Amino acid sequence: MAGQGSAAARGTAACLLAAALALGGCGAPESAGPAPGEVQALLDRHARALRDRDEAGYLADLDPALLPAARTEFDRLAKVPLSGWSYRVTDVDRTGEGRATVEAEWGYRIEGYDAGPATTERVLDLVRRDGRWYVTGDRAAEGAPQQLWQQGEVTTVTGRHSLVLGVGQSTERLQEIAAAADRAVPAVQGAWSGDWAGRIVVVVPESIEAMGRLLGGPAASYRGIAAVTTGRLDGGPRAPADRVTVNPDAYAVLGAFGKQLVLTHEATHVATRARTTKATPVWLSEGFADWVAYRGTGRTAAQAAPELRRAVLAGGVPAELPDDAAFAFGSDQEALARAYEGGWLACELIADRWGEEELTAFYRAVGEHPGRDGAVEKALREVLDTTPEDFTADWRTYLQQRLG
Repeated sequence: MAGQGSAAARGTAACLLAAALALGGCGAPESAGPAPGEVQALLDRHARALRDRDEAGYLADLDPALLPAARTEFDRLAKVPLSGWSYRVTDVDRTGEGRATVEAEWGYRIEGYDAGPATTERVLDLVRRDGRWYVTGDRAAEGAPQQLWQQGEVTTVTGRHSLVLGVGQSTERLQEIAAAADRAVPAVQGAWSGDWAGRIVVVVPESIEAMGRLLGGPAASYRGIAAVTTGRLDGGPRAPADRVTVNPDAYAVLGAFGKQLVLTHEATHVATRARTTKATPVWLSEGFADWVAYRGTGRTAAQAAPELRRAVLAGGVPAELPDDAAFAFGSDQEALARAYEGGWLACELIADRWGEEELTAFYRAVGEHPGRDGAVEKALREVLDTTPEDFTADWRTYLQQRLG
C-alpha cells in the first residue's frame, strides 16, 4: 500500500535537534536578526560536519542544553549509510530582542538507494548571546513525521537489493525481511523494467505506534496494514527517496506467502514511482502493484479477491471502479479489501485482454498526463483503443466471469 501524499518523503531528521548554528556577531547590534545568508552558511557547515563524521564540528556552537541529544543522534546516524545531507533556508523572522525563528528545508540521501533526497521542513529558534547566535530549539514543522533514528538505536541489514533499517527488532527478523525484499526486486523487474535502481529501503519500527509517528498519522490508521510505501509524486527519472515502512505487528502474523506478497507489492511502488504522478488514480497504482505481486504465483481470483467475490456472489457487482477515497487508511477493512481487489482485477483484465506490455504502457501513459482530468480517458483511447464506459462494462463482466 502506498501513501500517495508526501508522508516519507517529508520524513524528518531529529539531528537538527542537535544542530547548533552559531552566527558570528561581526559587530551587529544585539537587536538585529541574522541574515539568511549567515544562517545558510552555518547550516552548510553543520551538514558538512555530519557527512564527514566530524563530531566536534557537528556539535560546534550548540546550545549546551542540546548537547546530550545531539551526541546520541550523531552516534545513531553512524548506522545509516548517508551520501547526502543538506539544508536550505526558506525564511528568517526576528521574534524579539536578540531572538529569531528560522524555517529550513532539510534533506538527506541514503547511499546507493536514493535518486533524490528525502526532504522535510524544520523550524529553529535562535538566540543571540555575547555577540553570537545559537540554536536553542529545533522542531519539525507542523505535521512533519519522525525519522527512525529518533526512536532508538538503529540496526542495519544489507541485502542484495535491499537495505533494512530497524529499531527494537532482532537482526534475525531484519535479515528475514531483507531476504523477502531481495526476492521481491527481481519479481518486479520481470514485470517493470527501467526507471529505477532495482533497490529498496525498508524501515521497521518497534511498534505500530512508532510506525504512526514515522508516517505522521495515528497508529489506528495503519492497524491491519502490513506495510506502506511513501514518496513524493513528482514523476520523472529522479523521483526521490521512497521508503517502505513495515508494520511489525501486522507483518508478523502473515505466512510466508503473505509476507512475500506484501514486499513485492511495495517494491512495485518503488519501481513505478518515477511514472506515478498526481494523474494516476489509486485503483491503478494499487491494482498494478497487486498485479505484479500475484503475477506468476498461480493464485486464483477467488483466492486473491475473497471480499469482492462475496459481494459478486451476493449480486453486488460494483457499478464503477473504486475511487481514491475507497483506499483511505482507517476505512472499513472489508470495503478497503474490495477496493484493492477491484483495482487488481482491472489490471488483470488489461493484461489478459490486451497484454502485459500494454498494461505497463497504459500505466506510463496515465502518469505522463499533466493532470488527473482526462488522464485515464486518454490512455484508454490511445493505448487500449477503448472508452471509459466500455472499459467499465468489460471490467464488471470480468468480475462476474472470474468471481461468479
